Amino acid sequence: MNTLRLRIAQTIDSNWFNKFIIYVIIFNAVILGVQTSKSLDSGILNLLDWLDNLCLSIFVIEILLKLYVHRLSFFKSGWNNFDFIIVAIALIPASGDLAVLRALRILRLLRLISVVPSMRRVISAMLLAIPGVFSIAGLLIIFFYIGAVMSTNLFGQAFPEWFGSLGASTYTLFQVMTLESWSMGIVRPVMEVYPYAWLFFIPFILVTTFTVLNLFIGIILDAMNSVKDEEHQTVEHDQKNYENIEHIKKDMAELKQQLAILIEQQKK
Repeated sequence: MNTLRLRIAQTIDSNWFNKFIIYVIIFNAVILGVQTSKSLDSGILNLLDWLDNLCLSIFVIEILLKLYVHRLSFFKSGWNNFDFIIVAIALIPASGDLAVLRALRILRLLRLISVVPSMRRVISAMLLAIPGVFSIAGLLIIFFYIGAVMSTNLFGQAFPEWFGSLGASTYTLFQVMTLESWSMGIVRPVMEVYPYAWLFFIPFILVTTFTVLNLFIGIILDAMNSVKDEEHQTVEHDQKNYENIEHIKKDMAELKQQLAILIEQQKK
């Protein structure tokens, strides 16, 4: 890597540059929010458009600098690809049939996910938790299907709006699972006709809301701990490499001193 590429690499990896990009992303998001106001005159709107284009130019320059430093290896990082796609969408002309793309400019705010380490850690944990989440989702679907079939057979005749079909029962049970007006809105009216309906709804809530959904949280927390452990191992590995490099530098310095002494002795 030549001197120019090395200096640019040090700049884009520096803490101040990362904070600068974060501030630009937040500033750009505020501009896009202000532009939605209908009470602004044309002069202010033109100024906001100019500032929006300035922010976009900064993002483009950032991507170009990273491409210059990393070349094709830039695309080996998923986060770099994410940033590239977000910026590329913003460069598509938003006029005519593509005017709807102007609404997608706010997607630039998603770049905070790749820039802020704590947000990136959360997304990495969620991606790592996907296999376990699918397993829990499959389990939840089984419980919902069983509950929907049972509730349709039990309560469908008296409450066709809530339990008249499999789809209606599934939606009603989803409302019950979220605990949104589940007692006064659903269960108590059903219990007026079927007094022992609570024997169905209470176990359903316990299984879906307090058990299965907590499993989702547990899987994600476990994934976040795994991500943190990997980061700690990476930091420790880098620290060991740094210490090894320092030892090598010391050994090289000692060898130079010894060589210098040998050369002086030979001259004498």
